Amino acid sequence: MRAGEVRHPERARFGKPLDGVRVLALEQMQALPFATQLFAHLGADVVKVEHPRDGESGRASRPQIRDADGRAVGATYLRNNLSKRSLALDWKHPAGRDLLLRLVPHFDVVAENFRPGALARAGLDYASLSPRWPRLVYVSISGFGHLAETPYATRPAYAPVAEAMAGLYEPLRKPGEPPPVVVAGALGDNASALYAVIGTLAALRQRDRTGIGQHVDVAMFDSMIAMTDLVPFMWSLGEPPSAATAGRTGLVAAFAARDGHFVVAVFRDHQFARLAALVGHPEWVGDPRFATREGWALHRDDVVRPALERWARERTKQEAAAALCAEGVPAGPSNEAADLIDDPHVQNRDMLIEVPRPDGARPMLVAGNPVKLSRVSEGPVSASPRLGEHTAAVLREALGLGDAELASLRAQGAIGPAPSDDRAPEER
Repeated sequence: MRAGEVRHPERARFGKPLDGVRVLALEQMQALPFATQLFAHLGADVVKVEHPRDGESGRASRPQIRDADGRAVGATYLRNNLSKRSLALDWKHPAGRDLLLRLVPHFDVVAENFRPGALARAGLDYASLSPRWPRLVYVSISGFGHLAETPYATRPAYAPVAEAMAGLYEPLRKPGEPPPVVVAGALGDNASALYAVIGTLAALRQRDRTGIGQHVDVAMFDSMIAMTDLVPFMWSLGEPPSAATAGRTGLVAAFAARDGHFVVAVFRDHQFARLAALVGHPEWVGDPRFATREGWALHRDDVVRPALERWARERTKQEAAAALCAEGVPAGPSNEAADLIDDPHVQNRDMLIEVPRPDGARPMLVAGNPVKLSRVSEGPVSASPRLGEHTAAVLREALGLGDAELASLRAQGAIGPAPSDDRAPEER
């Protein structure tokens, strides 16, 4: 799917489920931007508030490309801000803060992911805004939340910190080595984003019934406890830490094929029996070594692996997975990026969006919307906005500001300079 393209246009007459919902996002990095990008996919008008000089911190991530204004823009920003509008506004500047407060009643949702206390000092937190606008839904994503006492309230947090604190890494730690840390951070950020989306939709639905908004408070630490629920649950049953991993019970591992690896996930007796028959060892079913699922795991490498990899030696990873699945054995190829690009499932479900680059190089591939609805078309999707690209448009349409007022605010530093194609005639 390409940016700007509409897929399933026959569904367009139904509109998008969040058409008419307006979101004012004071956001940075990945967790909240991923959430608001999902809102934009579903039809919401998302206005992203960024500092006029440097923009949000995700713009400084690596690697970077140059946008149409010649500004270096980082990967974290580029993949989390499709179909949004950028408002370059300094909410720490008195005039900028006043503008932001004037904008609030024009939006259904104010969303932020600053450290607790940062917006409160400027009078922009939920406690300050809700008495004036009781219908407001206010969404916060932070490391440790706002609505309950916590000793970690003021701590900064990126995804790997929340993942580690929730117990994700320790079950994978090998003796004498530190726990493996996943620096990509997708789980901690994106899981928090999904819970924020769920909470926001629930709050909007309740506002429809009651006329009153509320504070949706998502902590990354909480989100990761929910995502790694096996860790405390297995401990409470008296099981060792390895019980929360894929290596202790069942047959869950990657195996070599001709062109790479495929993953098998066998947890049921009938699946193991079918795998054994497929690779030419039906006797495994009566073998005492495989009488338990713990036995499957224990003898995975010394017995199962040699046999399964001999069977797969002349097959591609796709062919091996397909053959196993045909017998009811869950399996799939261990894909690389190039595999995903050519995968017919990914193509048919529009799960990669081609976003053109200003430098004319190969288009960027950004994840598509995983929420598929039978009466909603896919797209159109617009590229991540340039810093301040929509400042004048947002302030004109919401507050009715004219060119002279915009020029004055720019001169004060309350809002950013206009991109060359958005300046008033006298400014060009």
